[in-house]
Amino acid sequence: MDAEAPRAAVSWENGTLAPVDHLRSDRADSPTPGLVEGTEPGAGQKSAMFVRAQSFEDLTAESEELIQREAQLDKPIESAEELEVLVGEKSIEEQHNNDVASENRTKEEDVSSEAWRSHRKHVFVLSEAGKPIYSRYGTEEALSSTMGVMMALVSFVEAEKNIIRSIHADGCKVVFLAKSPLVLVGVSRTCQSDKELLRELQYIYYQIVSLLTLTQLNHIFQHKQNYDLRRLLAGSEYLTDNLLHRLDRDPGLLLSAVTCLPLPSSTRDVVSSSLQAAKAKNLVFSILLAGDRLVTLVRKKDQFLHHIDLNLVFNLVGSSSSFREGEGWTPICLPKFNTAGFFHAHISYLEPASDLCLILVSTDREDFFNMSDCKQRFLERLNKRSAYQSLKEALKCPSYSVEQVGIPELRHFLYKSKSSGLYTSPAYPVVYQTDEEQERLMGLYQDLHSRLHHPTRPLRSLYRCTESENLMAWVTSGFELYLCFSPLGTKALAVSAVTKLLKWIRKEEDRLFILSPLTY
Repeated sequence: MDAEAPRAAVSWENGTLAPVDHLRSDRADSPTPGLVEGTEPGAGQKSAMFVRAQSFEDLTAESEELIQREAQLDKPIESAEELEVLVGEKSIEEQHNNDVASENRTKEEDVSSEAWRSHRKHVFVLSEAGKPIYSRYGTEEALSSTMGVMMALVSFVEAEKNIIRSIHADGCKVVFLAKSPLVLVGVSRTCQSDKELLRELQYIYYQIVSLLTLTQLNHIFQHKQNYDLRRLLAGSEYLTDNLLHRLDRDPGLLLSAVTCLPLPSSTRDVVSSSLQAAKAKNLVFSILLAGDRLVTLVRKKDQFLHHIDLNLVFNLVGSSSSFREGEGWTPICLPKFNTAGFFHAHISYLEPASDLCLILVSTDREDFFNMSDCKQRFLERLNKRSAYQSLKEALKCPSYSVEQVGIPELRHFLYKSKSSGLYTSPAYPVVYQTDEEQERLMGLYQDLHSRLHHPTRPLRSLYRCTESENLMAWVTSGFELYLCFSPLGTKALAVSAVTKLLKWIRKEEDRLFILSPLTY
């Protein structure tokens, strides 16, 4: 009888069984065979929706508006007032809403207090001249000296022809992101990795760019290096505040994906085709949202929306109640599509008391009435085909319970289809009903995500036990899966649950995902 081959020495490291030599990238073997991208449950049958294709200029090459804007940007900037004109015109209604939002912002804290220091995560944005632009907690004025020190650190390291990435000290991480002409700094006492914190700073950067465009940002600081950007961003702090709140709570921002409203495929097809029929010459994207869930998205052929841009649209709509009062018309830059120009978005709710919000994105700033007409044609077609009532019924139950899956010990899960860029998860069970418990669970998911996507030692799967729950994570070329079980569950149960869950998602994929996205 042949002798058994010697096994590689292993050690228990951070809750994972890891080879000592650390040479294999798949240090934790997948519990079952993986599924390749494009065949996983929830994979689009035609094409993906969230991939960047042609640029903004390709859409507007013949537009007089773009030609005029480029001519204006090429001219020297004479005054601070002209800088504000460059940002783009804001409606009186939008300015009023921003003023109200600014007044209602959470009362600023004393930056010398223990309460301010005790926050688990701070975010600071400053210019390369050290001018404060944004702080999550406390006033920018009170933190000007602190931000000056941050900029001094960045400049000192750059003088040595190097780049400062992060500082780790006393259980605290300080992460730097230099995106000229801005510098973003995150200070965290959470278990998130540098990479995760950097991803969140990227989102904040894109949020600022979506308001101004990178071209205008560069022109502003080329003209006046110590310009106070808060003059242009005044009243928009609530957008950044809300985005940071969502980064702590929204799995979509963690997974780089969006979730759909569970809907019978026949109803979703009618809604999508009705939106497809209500098209216009300059219409690029038609998006129907139900709260923080996507109902459908119809795009111009060969034009793809990046998930970051869509999440910024989600944040814009979810941050303000003013869009319920009528039809909104606002400039918006989609930074992952193009950082140099504005689209113009027609934003309106189908009914004032409804969560159904329609966003029509056009390349023409004078297209408001055309977009308004598109909305009316969409509603007429929707009512004729009796799909509107089905949508309203679906809104009464915008999620599903984990009990429907039929796995007794399973409490919650996140599943992302990589090829479609969509994810699904059930409603939080009773044990995670409070905000604190939901944030704690999200923190656990963030920790699993960090370990799976470690820049130098990534994992394929991971099983972790805590006092309150057991967790499992698994990533393949086709999907990512995060599961939360009761603490009485076992690893064997978790492994068997994966197969059952994937079968259930496959069975329900028509209802949970957009499998056949339409184009104009």
